[in-house]
Amino acid sequence: MLIRLLRIHLPPYGKPIAVILLLQLVQTLATLYLPSLNADVINKGVVAGDTAYILRVGGVMLAVSALQIACSLVAVYLGARVAMGFGRDVRESVFDRVQTFSARELGHFGAPSLITRNTNDVQQVQMLVLMGLTLMVVAPITCLGGIVMALKQDVGISTVLLIAVPLLGAAVTVIVGRMSPQFRVMQTRIDQINRVLREQITGVRVVRAFVRDQREQQRFAGVNTELADVSLRVGRLMALMYPTVLLVMNGSSVAVLWFGGHRIASGDMEVGSLTAFLTYLVQILMALMMATFMLMTVPRAAACAERILEVVDTESSVVPPARAATTPLVHGALDLQGAEFRYPGAEQPVLSGIDLIARPGETTAIIGRTGSGKTTLLNLVARLIDATEGVVLLDGHDVRALAPKVLSTAVGLVPQRPYLFSGTVASNLRYGKPDATDEELWHALEVAQARDFVERMPHGLRSEISQGGTNVSGGQRQRLAIARTLVHQPRIYLFDDSFSALDYATDAALRAALARETTEATIVIVAQRVSTIRDADRIVILDEGRVVGTGTHTELMGTNQTYREIVLSQLTEREAA
Repeated sequence: MLIRLLRIHLPPYGKPIAVILLLQLVQTLATLYLPSLNADVINKGVVAGDTAYILRVGGVMLAVSALQIACSLVAVYLGARVAMGFGRDVRESVFDRVQTFSARELGHFGAPSLITRNTNDVQQVQMLVLMGLTLMVVAPITCLGGIVMALKQDVGISTVLLIAVPLLGAAVTVIVGRMSPQFRVMQTRIDQINRVLREQITGVRVVRAFVRDQREQQRFAGVNTELADVSLRVGRLMALMYPTVLLVMNGSSVAVLWFGGHRIASGDMEVGSLTAFLTYLVQILMALMMATFMLMTVPRAAACAERILEVVDTESSVVPPARAATTPLVHGALDLQGAEFRYPGAEQPVLSGIDLIARPGETTAIIGRTGSGKTTLLNLVARLIDATEGVVLLDGHDVRALAPKVLSTAVGLVPQRPYLFSGTVASNLRYGKPDATDEELWHALEVAQARDFVERMPHGLRSEISQGGTNVSGGQRQRLAIARTLVHQPRIYLFDDSFSALDYATDAALRAALARETTEATIVIVAQRVSTIRDADRIVILDEGRVVGTGTHTELMGTNQTYREIVLSQLTEREAA
């Protein structure tokens, strides 16, 4: 999975990567050349007392060092740019894919996991790319080049490398192999801690209202401890890395000094060559250590890449049509014919055999007990999900055959829990119509019975709205959401229990103003409050995902027992009549 992710997103950076490889090659060769020059200085300059030779070769060493530093700096700079660009592209890819998801896919992954995958997981793979371009490229060249240069200094003593290098490689392989599954568990633990933290922050009022602070602290401590335990297991394994490398490195250095001292005493080796060999030994083992640190990041990056591609490879159940109808919807007539929706693997459908009509200039209300499928029905019309059977028609066109832009232009949905974005009142109202004038915004606010409280805000339309609209009340949030849809001016208005937070007077005033404003539009209202829908042209009763009655308030009171029970649970017999 990791290799596949890199193959998808690294090709656009082919030229910078080629330059990085070239620069890393030059700086590595320069690093390998310096010990040989140092050996020559000792053997031919210091031992012979040739000061001119020392100065001449010393100047060459300075030039080689300057070249090494320059190449290293440029390579690291370019490597950082490539890694950051790679991370940006992967995040964009994940975000774009999530934007295509229907409610089904969003529910499958969950918001905390999607956030973790698009931040922490991408960051881990991005770090691997950065280390790969700066360390992993250098390590093999240094290791192989160091072995060649060490053999050039003295073949006999190079037998130490035959023991040190395989021993270190085997130890690293064992440790990294044990870390790999732990990193996968760690990312899952991060998902859990994000989920719990998100719940507690969002539901802090409920926690305090029921005095459940202690329980929530214990719940967070539980998932926090689980993450800490996994991190400790990984940390213990990582802690073995450095001492293992040092043990092999120092043991090898002692062996080289031991055997090298005897060879110098016998005249088979020069002092400068021994010094160079020791330097090459350190370079080889340091290169292995760099590769080790790199390998420590590979298992975690691989686990993260798998989670990223799981999102990217998930196809939305709501797919834009290959040949989409781009003709704007003029009338806004809505028909559901035998519509059904069933979650994958579910025994019973959420909706079954839904036949429903809604016409321009009319108000169609949908009412039913909790869990009867009212919101799901509206989601079918807005195509947030697709019907598993039957069709949803707008002006005779199947919604699955319409271009997304045509559908979004024709349908305006005010969700059950209205959401406001951080910004201003004006930026929220212009969300569906960026070029709307201030006059249009004030008119929509007036219809939505929101003008009075917006005018009382310090800066009117330019007043700040916090994320989620938490700095306004629930009723104000609903009215602003309704105003946002009115600015959009769709042909079909879908109100999903959008008046529940309003008092009766505001509810009545808003519906009266809405009726005058939308005389040619199709209105579909989902409501729990009978007073909101009793004057609708058509009332549809849902029960356990099926339509069990259709008619006006008066007709249903006399013929439909389910509707009668709902009404009498809220009103007296006299009020209902």
